[in-house]
Amino acid sequence: MTSMQTPRFLQIHTLTSYPASLLNRDDAGFAKRIPFGGVSRVRISSQCLKRHWRTFRGEHSLAELNQPGSVRSRYTFEKYLIQPLLADGKSEPVVRAVVEAILPALLGKSEKAKKEEAEGEKKGKKKDGGTEPQALQTGQVTVLGRPELDYLKKMASWLCDRVPSPDKAKGFVEEHLKKSKDLRENLQAIPLAAGLDAALFGRMVTSDLLARGDAALHVAHAFTVHEEQSETDYFSAVDDLESAEGKLGSGHINTAELTTGFFYGYVVVDVPLLVSNLTGCPRKDWLSADRKLAGDVIERLVYLVATVSPGAKLGSTAPHANAHLVLVEAGNAQPSTLANAFLSPVKERPDLVANTYNALAEFLVELDAMYGARHQRRLAALKPTDALLAAAGERAPLAEVASWAGKLLRGDHD
Repeated sequence: MTSMQTPRFLQIHTLTSYPASLLNRDDAGFAKRIPFGGVSRVRISSQCLKRHWRTFRGEHSLAELNQPGSVRSRYTFEKYLIQPLLADGKSEPVVRAVVEAILPALLGKSEKAKKEEAEGEKKGKKKDGGTEPQALQTGQVTVLGRPELDYLKKMASWLCDRVPSPDKAKGFVEEHLKKSKDLRENLQAIPLAAGLDAALFGRMVTSDLLARGDAALHVAHAFTVHEEQSETDYFSAVDDLESAEGKLGSGHINTAELTTGFFYGYVVVDVPLLVSNLTGCPRKDWLSADRKLAGDVIERLVYLVATVSPGAKLGSTAPHANAHLVLVEAGNAQPSTLANAFLSPVKERPDLVANTYNALAEFLVELDAMYGARHQRRLAALKPTDALLAAAGERAPLAEVASWAGKLLRGDHD
């Protein structure tokens, strides 16, 4: 780079082709869509993409980093606090009373949550007037890091050993939390307290005891560079036993929508925020922090966005595809999507891929002519056109592009 070494932003652009698939469904079971440039495009939501990258297990996965993860569930407190404490031999009435008292202090309680809790208590009433212990669940999915849960389990265990009785647990816990001024500092001082995936993709909390995490990775909805292409697939399931008796044997008849498309994907990495989320350092001090983990994360992220496929109907469409193109940009200027290269739908003939590459190249040239060359670029692509090579630079294997991005963040400059 010129005046700077470690960039403030990394941008990852991808083009990926999927044949005969149903990658991301809406509430009616159809492919998600978005109008763009006056025509309808097939779409993959950012939520869908992020989940597949976050949960992927395999080569270049985030799990390989051996960093604590996050738990996303309504039953987190039941599984990671109540059940382990019961396994340790604690009294169930006491455990449940203590954990239920910790919950509102930790997460806060909305009016909707209070109403749901009251309704849940009514449903749990026995005919004899007692209550049936039920699995503790929150009103919505919570995102809590494993380090946070480990800390809360130890605190709950300590409280269980000291609470006078289950019916006094609420007041006892509230009084303890009121006096314990260091709870917030202890929780927020734990390295990667909210987990690695929360450090990347963020989390929303309403309690001041937990650290709110802004997403360091900004993920756009992927969409087809051309007009939507879809077909209704008619299928039937054969009843083997009826078929063996000479009958037609159709046990089920239905239809499903299938689509094909060449998708543009876009990810932005806010490097100072990523380093801050991973290390706990103030954002303003990101350049002086240890950036090794940030570099390792980005190196894997480049692979994930290029090789991990989303997809409903996996068993019947096998929508596993690697990206045709991965373009990584590094710089200090405001990030800018290249989606508008495809504002006019790309023509599918005579060669959709070549037409797409040329549209992207033309847009890059125009962008640089208007704003100047603000970013360094590295390109990995299948059969790039001459125009694309002239605009984006020589191509390299994906491994080199990912390694370059990781070195930039770590500060391992050549």
